[in-house]
Amino acid sequence: MSQTIIIIGGGAAGFFTAIRAAECDPNAQVIILEKSKDVLGKVKVSGGGRCNLTHACFIPRELSKFYPRGEKELLGPFNRFACGDTIDWFEKRGVSTKIEEDGRMFPTSDDSQTVIDCLWSAARKAGVKVYTNTPLKNIKAPTQAGKTWAIETNNQTLHAHKVMLATGSAPSMWDLLAKLGHQIVPPVPSLFTFNIKDPRLSDLLGVSVPLAEVQVEGQKLRSSGPLLITHWGLSGPAILKLSAWGARELAALNYRFEVRVNWIMSKLESTREDLEALKQEDGRKMVMANAQFGLANRLWKRLVQAAGIREEKRWADLSKKEIQALAEELTQGRFQVNGKSTFKEEFVTAGGVDLKEVDFKTFESKLFPGLFFAGEVLNIDAITGGFNFQAAWTGGWIAGEAMAKLEG
Repeated sequence: MSQTIIIIGGGAAGFFTAIRAAECDPNAQVIILEKSKDVLGKVKVSGGGRCNLTHACFIPRELSKFYPRGEKELLGPFNRFACGDTIDWFEKRGVSTKIEEDGRMFPTSDDSQTVIDCLWSAARKAGVKVYTNTPLKNIKAPTQAGKTWAIETNNQTLHAHKVMLATGSAPSMWDLLAKLGHQIVPPVPSLFTFNIKDPRLSDLLGVSVPLAEVQVEGQKLRSSGPLLITHWGLSGPAILKLSAWGARELAALNYRFEVRVNWIMSKLESTREDLEALKQEDGRKMVMANAQFGLANRLWKRLVQAAGIREEKRWADLSKKEIQALAEELTQGRFQVNGKSTFKEEFVTAGGVDLKEVDFKTFESKLFPGLFFAGEVLNIDAITGGFNFQAAWTGGWIAGEAMAKLEG
């Protein structure tokens, strides 16, 4: 018996599901329906157009720890298909990869089109049909065993034995699922930068610190990593990790809160001792003109100014009060956050289909047999670095295999 499998959504998860299903059941009719005129849009823009495929993290338990939502649920799936499998899958199909210093993995071509071409080629070879400009209007579950799903598009109704929703962060699709009977965890932004207007940061666009720690006042939220000053405030991995782990808490604060920044990853007391030593050893040098702790000159100057130290001051002339103030600016500078800025191209949300309603051995709905999910339609998200794509590849691979299996 041949079966019809329909995947709603032509992104990474949708394509991977379709390819896997078609390869596992060559007799199946596998169809992707995409609402827009192009598929794989997020793949195209990921990593600045280079496509951050996955991350060089090859131990499933360690990999799962990068997911603020989904850590427990993804552990089993990652034991079946994880980062090494993704690399192997693409390399077998002609896409060689490379690991960057921070662990992110890209095609050696540094061009996302390489990944898109590979997915298209694999889909065509497997016989997958792709229909663009085909938005989903409604989805109706089978009324009895043995019946098919009804997929209503803008101009026709299709019938399928198995259906996958890989629709990303699409509120209209969550509304359809809610009407069907699934619980939807309300979505909030997960990866965003902090809007901060502060004289210490003004006109420092592009200045970065290789390792800093950021903590949200009044919360247990803290993160460390590279920190980047932008025209709107603070960004970089340290901030993006914090925004992912604190997505719901920070939304509850309406994105207005205070952060403490440790620019040099050092304790207050030891920093004060280091500054006292500089007073003794470099007494004749000008404080503002001699940046310390590896900080960029412009940032150092701002922090010295913020500590109330005048431009003409030499190290030997610093008072204990000034040394204390500078140590505090370096290790626990306080900044007021007023709003966020999201990455439109790589927008990620926390929220989606409640994970309690999904069987993660197959990524099938526990409420509706024959209905599957993969990617951001689920309440799963990760920090930046290729992890969101990895969840999509894993979910697609496992769901595709499960969808290909014939009943009975």
